[in-house]
Order: sequence, then structure tokens, then C-alpha cells
Amino acid sequence: MELKARKAFFEKEGYLIVENLLSAEEVAACQAEIHRLHEFAGGQESDTEKERAEVARRHVQREPFAKDETQGNDLPVLRKAENTREYSEVFRNLAQHPQLISVIQELTGSDDLLLFRSTLMFKPAFHGSSHGLHQDSAYWPMEPPNLVTVSIALNDATPENGCFKVIPKSHLWGIQSWGHIARQQGAELTDRKEVAEQQIDVPLSAGSALFFHSLMVHGSGPNTTPTPRNTALYAYFSPQVRYVPKDGKPGEKTFPVVAGLGGQTELTLVAQTYGKF
Repeated sequence: MELKARKAFFEKEGYLIVENLLSAEEVAACQAEIHRLHEFAGGQESDTEKERAEVARRHVQREPFAKDETQGNDLPVLRKAENTREYSEVFRNLAQHPQLISVIQELTGSDDLLLFRSTLMFKPAFHGSSHGLHQDSAYWPMEPPNLVTVSIALNDATPENGCFKVIPKSHLWGIQSWGHIARQQGAELTDRKEVAEQQIDVPLSAGSALFFHSLMVHGSGPNTTPTPRNTALYAYFSPQVRYVPKDGKPGEKTFPVVAGLGGQTELTLVAQTYGKF
């Protein structure tokens, strides 16, 4: 698909699939790092990695609906890891992968990019719970809600292991209320029948990626297979997007710069107290 056609599809449907964004070697490096982060979460780090492991442990979340404490190998059953750039060079570098940044710049129409979110989602084997249908911008203090998220499959993502589900064109619905995202393994992804009927699966091969608008409705089913389904998630925005905390209180937040802005490494946005989120 040509560049102009890719952006037109994204603007119309709210998402875009890019095959083979990462090489097999890059995927293997990510998987090795994920294993290491699980070791950190389980307190199995070496003496030389104590500091990095302590930081990582502050950002991991265990799978809330797991039936077992470990995966059978003494490693914890994790749901996700937030702020990965703070303790993982592998995932810090992935956030600025040239191919990835090129697509984000194309979709946002901006050479200047800031990173809003750097996350790993772990759908653990047998335990990976459902993620209810929702819009990211319904939870994020950014206005206007024009962020772009990428979900990079770090192993094959299928309907059986809980691949992403999306509702095409739902980025045109406006912000709605969705409630809790984490759901029991076999739970329905939404209580709204008319919404559920519109969801489609987005299977991906390892190394391929799903790009989607922050207003697009998405979620994922449970992982019922004996292998995990790991995903690297990054959300990006241009400097035209403002930081608008929901409580309306003044403040500021610093975001990493991943492209442009004269080579700056970070940018502090002062909270805007006007407008309604």
C-alpha cells in the first residue's frame, strides 16, 4: 500500500496493519528481554542488575485473574509492564525504531513526536484475561484526542491467544464511557450488544504491527493456549496535543521526545485548565 493510501485508510477506518515491521532477530531480542523482566519481577536478578530490577518491579502488574501464582517455572504471571523505557534499553530503543517512527510521522502528519506511553502487555499462557472494549482517549488526559498507538506483536497473535479486536470507523464516534478494562478470562468484552456485534479480530504474525487512533474502540479476548501472547505498546502524539488533567488542577508533565523538536530529548507540557476532557 502506498503512503498516501495508507494514511487515507487510517483516517477512514481508524487503524492500519503493517506487516513485518520488525525482523526475526529483533523479535527474538524482545522476547529475551521479556523473559529477563519476568525474572526481575520474580526476584531472580543477578547482583549486577539489582538496581534495574528494582525499578522494573515498581512498574509491573500481576495478572489479576490468574489461578496460579507462577507459570510453573517459578516466574510470576504478569499482566503488563508500564514505562518500559525507564528500565529496558531494548524497549527504549524500540520506541524510536526508524521504521516505526516513519509510520507514526506519516499518520500524525508531524515530524515532531512525543511518547505518551511505553508498555508491554503479556497475555500469559492459559491465564491471559480479557481486555474490555474501550477507547484509550476516554482515560487519557490529552486534548485533542489525536494520539496514535502501535501494538507490535512479539509472537504470533491469534483469536485463540487473545489477539486485538477492533471496531472499524469507531474513532469517529466521539469519546464514550467504558468502565473497567480488565475482565475475567471468559467475560464478554462489552455489555453493549450493538457494539459487540461490530468487533473484528486482528491476527498478526510476530514482528507485524497494528497502528490505531486513540479514539478507536478496541479490546482483546482471553489467551486459552499454552503459550503467551506478548505485545509492545507505544502511544505517540504531536506537540499540538495539550496536557489537560481530568481534575483540572494546574501542573506539568514531562514527555520523552522521540523525533524532531530540534533534537530535544524531552519536553515539559504545562497543564491546560480550560476546555473539557
